[in-house]
Amino acid sequence: MRVIIVGAGEVGYHIAKKLSDEKKDVVLIDKNEAKIRRINENLDVQALLGSGTSPRMLRQAGIQDAKLLVAATDVDEVNLISCLLARSLNRHTVKIARVRNPEYLQEKTLFSQDILGVDLIINTKSMMVDTILKLMEIPGASEVIDFLGGKVKMVSFLIFEDSPLAGKKLSDLSVHQDKLLVGAIVRGHKIMIPSGHDTIQPLDLVYLVIKKSDVNQTLSLLKMGTDPTKNIIIVGAGGTGMEVAKALDDRRLNVKIIDHDGERCKEASTLLNHVTVIRGDGADRDLLREENAGDMDMLIALTGDEESNVLISLLAKELGTRRTITRVSKLSYMHIVSVIGLDTVINPRMSAVRAILQYLRKGKIISVAPLREEQAEVIEAEALETSDIVNTPLAKVDFPPGAIIGAVVRGDEIIIPRGNTIVLPHDHLIIFALQQVINKLECLLTVKLEYF
Repeated sequence: MRVIIVGAGEVGYHIAKKLSDEKKDVVLIDKNEAKIRRINENLDVQALLGSGTSPRMLRQAGIQDAKLLVAATDVDEVNLISCLLARSLNRHTVKIARVRNPEYLQEKTLFSQDILGVDLIINTKSMMVDTILKLMEIPGASEVIDFLGGKVKMVSFLIFEDSPLAGKKLSDLSVHQDKLLVGAIVRGHKIMIPSGHDTIQPLDLVYLVIKKSDVNQTLSLLKMGTDPTKNIIIVGAGGTGMEVAKALDDRRLNVKIIDHDGERCKEASTLLNHVTVIRGDGADRDLLREENAGDMDMLIALTGDEESNVLISLLAKELGTRRTITRVSKLSYMHIVSVIGLDTVINPRMSAVRAILQYLRKGKIISVAPLREEQAEVIEAEALETSDIVNTPLAKVDFPPGAIIGAVVRGDEIIIPRGNTIVLPHDHLIIFALQQVINKLECLLTVKLEYF
């Protein structure tokens, strides 16, 4: 499978690295010599110096044989023209474009097959806002990802010493087996797909599959509390901060937004009806104390400076803020800042990576979510009638070690599976899998399929 990536920034580089690790045929185009040099020094991919808006360059990259083109530069116009050219040179290539300008996003017909022919639009700002709103719904969660329109949720929680799950064997959780399944455990730098013999330890990050209807019951089980998030401070009135503030404006919550830029504050005051706008430095301990940060349910640090975001969140935790969400743009920082005491770290580029991955997996894949440091994935797939996974008890399916089905969705029924569960054709499956077994899992999902 040939994949062409236009743009060697954080998104492009990260997608190229992931595909390179999977031995995919990747060609990356960028007109910045330093970025191309970085690619050549670190990744086993073909890197071309040039522009993705050049038909000659796209031909040189092999657009005629490419299954997928990802246009991920920081310039919308470059991304859109790259897709337009790709449509002209190979109508069968799947095209993904990163788009930030809201004016373009409002013109839905612009991306239709008759004009640009873009198959997927990636807007990291809207993805970030969606992520934050989902996190607000589940107190204590480090990560929340919806599957099947939110009917099934994958939620991660950090396990503390006093957690009811600390020290418990997974087999001891059988009393709750129809309510939740532990799909993955992150321990230090290592992620594992656990079995019933594994024990949950303090400071583990556990990924649970939960039915939407069972969320509150699960929170009670974990002693997380189900009190809604009502008192919120947003630091940073840029694009993402303002979108979050607008989303919360009419919810009758106590929301404050802080920014040091006077013009931004004036604009925010004009656009927001119920959010209190404060001009000041969010990294100022005295200001945070004055604004009662210690009594807040949540502080969301969304400035354009990730070091400032980390500092602001640490200050808030010190003052007593119950929970923090911290925006960190550099993917290489994700693990470091997660282990220094911050509750939830979000990354705009990781949202883009998730959206792109579903087009790279074989089988009838609906969505893909990479887990911590990309050592594992959660895949939502449809079970097709000619695959070897259907019509057989799961205990007898040759499922690769390092993979586990977290949920089976059959119409309106959501099944937390056990060994005697039988998957039927057209069931939707939520599958946890370590990176090294993805290829085997794809084979299991695509055996004898005439679709591919």
